[in-house]
Amino acid sequence: MPDSSTSLSALPSVTARVVAFCSILLGGLAGGLLGYGLVDTQCTGACSVQTGSGMLICSLIGAGGTAIVAVLVLRAHGEWRDISDPT
Repeated sequence: MPDSSTSLSALPSVTARVVAFCSILLGGLAGGLLGYGLVDTQCTGACSVQTGSGMLICSLIGAGGTAIVAVLVLRAHGEWRDISDPT
């Protein structure tokens, strides 16, 4: 008979969630740097609006892509844990 004091949860561990969150932030930072570099090399003169919008758009794309991968990894980790735990 299972112990009623512990409840099963599909949530990943706190450490895994913190690592996923930090990787999303890092992906957004990398995207922002790439966006800035891309717009800065193509623009001449006063380009603060263009470089800012390039940074914003690429940051969102980078963070969004990293978030999708992080969610898939966390789900796969949860399924792996369910398969490997015979109880």
